[in-house]
Amino acid sequence: MNLSVFPLNAIVCPKGRISLRIFEPRYLDMVRACLRHEEPFVVTLVSPQKIKGQAFYTTGTMVKIVDFGETSQQGILNIVVEGMAQVGLSNLSRQEDGVWKADITEKMKEPYLSTPEEFDELCLVLKALAKHPYVQELNMDIDYDDAREVGWRLTELLPLGNEQKQCLYELGNSELRLSKIADQLSDLVE
Repeated sequence: MNLSVFPLNAIVCPKGRISLRIFEPRYLDMVRACLRHEEPFVVTLVSPQKIKGQAFYTTGTMVKIVDFGETSQQGILNIVVEGMAQVGLSNLSRQEDGVWKADITEKMKEPYLSTPEEFDELCLVLKALAKHPYVQELNMDIDYDDAREVGWRLTELLPLGNEQKQCLYELGNSELRLSKIADQLSDLVE
């Protein structure tokens, strides 16, 4: 499958949601095309390294638009996207309008793991974050018993650097991700 790529300075993981303000003409056109054809696109995190003119990671998330609406400012579109699957990007090409396209390959899904009791405090942190008005507006249904979801939501919502977030996202092991998040939270507190 060949899809449009939308680099962001934020990460969205499977089953996660993020609100986007689209104002650049190239991305307005991309979103309109995705809506018209009921086609997903890929959100990927901006990378500090620029390789071959491309400054984003090649592991991202295929997303679908779940809500949209114009704002009071003409030419700005507000959308909410939801993560469907982690994907790898290859055969990257930049279109004439500046939008990147890539062949995508769905990564192997992480197996379900019930959230281990040792990470109960992380669940409490996530529950506190979920009370924030911005997070509540996204209408996410978080399964706190699913270690994947707890780790993904914390990866999205905690104030970590982009490289840290990408490393956590790419781990592919929910228990290891939770362990690393617990360590990073300890470092933040100290």
